[in-house]
Amino acid sequence: MTVARLVLQQPHANRLNEILIAAEGYERAAYVLCGVAAIASDPWDGQPHLKFISHEVLTIPEDEVISRSPLHITWKTDSFVRALKIAQTKGLTLAVFHTHGTGFACFSEQDDANEPDLLELAQNRNGASTQILSAIMTPAGELVGRLWISKNLYVPLQVIQVAGQSIRLHYEGRGQGELAPKFHRQALAFGPALTQDLSMMRVGIVGCGATGSAVAILLPRIGIQKIALFDKDQVEDTNLNRLHCAKQSDADAKRLKVEVLEQALTELGFGVQVKAFPTSISDPQCYDALRSCDIIFGCTDDNAGRVFLNRFAYYYATPVIDMGLAIEIYDGEPPEIKALDGRVTFLLPNHPCLLCRGIVNTTLAGEESLKRTNPAEYERRKAEAYVIGEGNPSPSVVIFTTDVATMAIQELIHRLQGFRGANGAIAQRVRKFNLMEDRRQGANPNPNCSVCGIAECWGIGDVEPFLGLVG
Repeated sequence: MTVARLVLQQPHANRLNEILIAAEGYERAAYVLCGVAAIASDPWDGQPHLKFISHEVLTIPEDEVISRSPLHITWKTDSFVRALKIAQTKGLTLAVFHTHGTGFACFSEQDDANEPDLLELAQNRNGASTQILSAIMTPAGELVGRLWISKNLYVPLQVIQVAGQSIRLHYEGRGQGELAPKFHRQALAFGPALTQDLSMMRVGIVGCGATGSAVAILLPRIGIQKIALFDKDQVEDTNLNRLHCAKQSDADAKRLKVEVLEQALTELGFGVQVKAFPTSISDPQCYDALRSCDIIFGCTDDNAGRVFLNRFAYYYATPVIDMGLAIEIYDGEPPEIKALDGRVTFLLPNHPCLLCRGIVNTTLAGEESLKRTNPAEYERRKAEAYVIGEGNPSPSVVIFTTDVATMAIQELIHRLQGFRGANGAIAQRVRKFNLMEDRRQGANPNPNCSVCGIAECWGIGDVEPFLGLVG
């Protein structure tokens, strides 16, 4: 059985609220065009998943509404057919949102009777494999939905996630689960719903070095139950001092970082399900796992990985929390600290991307990709000074990389729970450890940026080639 989920970009959720929630309490409706992530096998349950992502909201013209009341709404099918045409042209799935004037968050008998007819119309026009989504939004902000596969079969949406300045999860039984004793004290600070929300989330960690291993060991302790680890590197003597959970025997045996972390997280006894991917995230075998994630922590230190995740956040409207530590020193004995900066950047549509913030270097990203895919050509160009080369290793200290990991997790907790208050979401925070201060860093997206400057790719989901990347 296919599992279905929906991600609503927060501006789309806000727009739907404006359209649907009217003062007079009458039922209203609107359409949402959705991209899709067609996941052949979810890494945690092995089942096929469909994750739909909101791409564009379409209104129903008032002159096409036939009648409405607190108990019903009917409208001409003209706008539905026009929306189907756009969906077919763009390779998207159509969702029909409506509200119930009485405010109840469940489908009515009238919905059960009408929606199969809408699906039949959609399949007659766009093809027999066409599916449509149906969702209800209540004045209280509740969301519930389902995916119609055939006239006689629908799948309830397992989770509807609203992602933006805040992250809100909507699922059956929210707030009704029994809290494990190990999380009681966390609930005293943040309430029990947060821990339940965290247990519902699928989390990816890209890069399992200093910051990544710190993120990984902390996540189960706040309630995360499903974690995917991505890293192709082995444990080495030179990184033992900053890899959480790694031992000298792991370096001696040249064990993979993801293997070490997978074992450590499993042995915690928290019931966490860990899936390890010892390869680059650009490897197609990672695509299903990445698309299955509800949030990704970007802990890689290479430009190529960051460029990939930068695009992924916008194509799939999946929050990516990218982080890094930069230490600059003056020569001397001992060295003098010039800068000691920890950075956490939140990536999502309507947020400036890493390119516009000047954090990634596309030239270096190309060289890193060449080194991975064609090492002989990379060495040839390096010898002829066409590439920058390896350079010296960057300074890194475990107490600071761990602090950066904590900052990143704090950003997730705030967006889920709001403990910092109404304006507490921080798109980019830099902690200057040597100056003992935090700074919020703004940025203006380049209007011509192909990632964050043009909304056409936001929430578009699966395209060929993956993320529109060629070569």
